[in-house]
Amino acid sequence: MTDQEMAEYLSGNGYPAHIVQAGRAGLIDRWRRFVEDVERGYKLGLEDYRNDLDIRGILAMVELDGEVPDLDRRFEATLIDRDKRVWESAPGDPFWDFGYPRNASARLVEDLRNEGISS
Repeated sequence: MTDQEMAEYLSGNGYPAHIVQAGRAGLIDRWRRFVEDVERGYKLGLEDYRNDLDIRGILAMVELDGEVPDLDRRFEATLIDRDKRVWESAPGDPFWDFGYPRNASARLVEDLRNEGISS
């Protein structure tokens, strides 16, 4: 998908202007920063976590999977409870929608419990 096609897709599907304007490099950078946050210890709650997972879903929808395999491996290495679906950010069963970071904040863990995702 070209950058123009990507911008048209994102804009046409109602994504916020800052996502559309960020383009390819911006989307990849946002995923990188999220992965780094998770590696350090994700401090936010479930709503923020799901919003961050949406970035990975967008990368898949605009055909940028091939640009982030190292980040995906790093993120996947942090996940536990991989049989529990946390979100639906993209069609099918993408790995990033299952499980949550082993070093999740008490806030995220509590939110997961409240949703019946974690015990």
